[in-house]
Amino acid sequence: MDAATLTYDTLGFGEFADFPETSEPVWILGKEFNALTEKDDILSDVTSRLWFTYRKNFPPIGGTGPTSDTGWGCMLRCGQMILGEALVCRHLGRDWRWVRGQPQRGQYISILNAFLDKKDSYYSLHQIAQMGVGEGKSIGQWYGPNTVAQVLKKLTVFDSWSRLAVHVAMDNTVVMEEIKRLCMPWLDYGGAACAEPPGWIHNGCLEGACALAEEETALWKPLVLLIPLRLGLSDINKAYIETLKCFQLPQSLGVIGGKPNSAHYFIGYVGEELIYLDPHTTQPAIEPCEDSQVPDDTYHCQHPPCRMHICEIDPSVAVGFFCRTEDDFDDWCMRIRQLSHTRGSLPMFELVDCQPSHFACSVDVLNFTPGEAGIQSEVRCGQAHCTTDKAPCKGNFPDVRGDRVHDFSDRSERFFDSEDEEFEILSL
Repeated sequence: MDAATLTYDTLGFGEFADFPETSEPVWILGKEFNALTEKDDILSDVTSRLWFTYRKNFPPIGGTGPTSDTGWGCMLRCGQMILGEALVCRHLGRDWRWVRGQPQRGQYISILNAFLDKKDSYYSLHQIAQMGVGEGKSIGQWYGPNTVAQVLKKLTVFDSWSRLAVHVAMDNTVVMEEIKRLCMPWLDYGGAACAEPPGWIHNGCLEGACALAEEETALWKPLVLLIPLRLGLSDINKAYIETLKCFQLPQSLGVIGGKPNSAHYFIGYVGEELIYLDPHTTQPAIEPCEDSQVPDDTYHCQHPPCRMHICEIDPSVAVGFFCRTEDDFDDWCMRIRQLSHTRGSLPMFELVDCQPSHFACSVDVLNFTPGEAGIQSEVRCGQAHCTTDKAPCKGNFPDVRGDRVHDFSDRSERFFDSEDEEFEILSL
């Protein structure tokens, strides 16, 4: 079936003929639908996602920079959409629905205000573009998924209302210990109370800077997990296709990626087609009304969702997940391990209990954006197991791609966010 590439400008609300008449399940961000009997529900769910597109006539970025992001801001807009979904889940819940013309809750207005195209909004294009300069990207330059993930992580530190813990998992590896330390900074990994107060400094960032509710401080900072991946060289490796369909997981925030220099926000799939929101429509910038309400019709996609065959996607992507509680994270770990054993497919990333020993000497390698500052990296492989000063790691860090012992030569194709940069790998 041909991919649908309809835009906001060409379709009116309610037209749904282009969505396939199929008995195959439709999965959208952890929710399953029947295309034959629940088309209205599918449209309502898609419409309720925040849709950020190119805008024009906004205040100049940096005071003298661009007043439109047409042609260069699509990946930045996709980053806004995946983070916007996390904020909706955080403050409104996954089952929240937007209805055109109806008054909205205060939390929704606060979320939308955080993305308006002006310098003082937490997650505005202005903030993302200027923060990207620190990642080696000049204003107006195209971003890759990893760069967007790193920038969003930095910006969330200033959002004391949402109190998100954002973790960007590098080298295709999610380390459970790192995440639990990040989401429970007031506890040590063994569960004992930490001596530092909620405002202590961790990894260079101020943790818990706002006044925290008592029940929240004892539990878990809501987690946004972003995993930049490269699932092939020039084309996606078909062995990853089934595991890329991770939209079935209730923790799914979707995937940002697309085609070279043309980014999309993927929110689900039906059959072999990915369902996505397309930012490539230019709309006028929006200003809040005097009562702080935001005219929000253009922030919701009111046409049939776009679709693309999964084999057409560029191999450089970032996958997102949201875990409100520790139980959510533990459930996600269980589901990821089950998904990793899907017959005939390869896992997109590895899930390990604690940091492998070879990471310790390569931490700087694992946390920069290669190629963006003229850096060349040397990657060395250490022992294929991990020990800490407290206890041995629970697992042996197996190579999940087969029977080989941790072969970095296979991993290197997905190590870098390189869809728009040249890079060189040394000493493999």
